[in-house]
Formats: sequence, C-alpha cells, structure tokens
Amino acid sequence: MQVQTALIRALAAAGCVFDALLVALGAVPGTWLRLRVVNHFQPVVPHKHWGTFVVNLTAAFFLGLFAGLHTVINYGCVAPSDGSPIMLLVGVGFFGSLSTFSTFAVELLGELQSRHWGEFIILAVASVIGGLLIAGAGYRLAFLYAN
Repeated sequence: MQVQTALIRALAAAGCVFDALLVALGAVPGTWLRLRVVNHFQPVVPHKHWGTFVVNLTAAFFLGLFAGLHTVINYGCVAPSDGSPIMLLVGVGFFGSLSTFSTFAVELLGELQSRHWGEFIILAVASVIGGLLIAGAGYRLAFLYAN
C-alpha cells in the first residue's frame, strides 16, 4: 500500500512539473512578442502604456478565441474543468505572458502618481471593460465559427 501511495505521489509530482514546463515553453515566445510589440509602438504613441494596452487587448481577444475553440472542439458546449496540455502551452503560457497585468498596474500607478487623472481613468476603464468585452467577443466568435 505504501508503494502504491508513493508511486501515485511521484506521478502527480511529475504531472505538475510537466504542466509547469508547458506553461514555461509557451511563456517564452509570448513574453518576447510582447516586448517587441510594446517597444515598436513606443516611438509612435505618446506614452508607453498605450503599447501595453494594445498588446493586452489583442491577447485578451485571442485568448478568448482560443479558449472558445478549445471548448467547442474538445468539450462541446461545456467549459473544461482541467488544464489540457494545449491550453497550458498556448492559453496560459503564450497568451498569459503576452498580456501583462503587472505592467498594466505599474503604468496605471504611474499615471496616478503623475496626477494625470483623465489618462488614468481612460486607461483603467478601457483596459478592464475593453479586455472583458474583447475576450468575450473572441470566445463568442469561436462558437459562431463552430456552428
């Protein structure tokens, strides 16, 4: 009985390592792409946070689309309850690292500290509401595509 318990624990630990590796492998290109896009937009937009804004909304749309397609293809109309390898690699790893909440929060804090109230409110509302709406649009588009 102890051998079986140890084997089950070892397999579970190996599964966690494999899941973490998938997320890490997806995160590397997502982070690189975010850096490239934000740096590309920096000379074009008045503040760097608008590049982050564009990347975050783009990532939200494609994550919604990918999650919707993944749900339709693998589960019918029921959302998955566990992390499949492709969702960990692409959804969590790539799109999760392409978007960045921490950078958004720091850039938003910078606007607050600079007392740019209008820009702070526009960026906060547009990012949160816009992100939810565009992720939902991507998710819905997946279901429309499937039907």
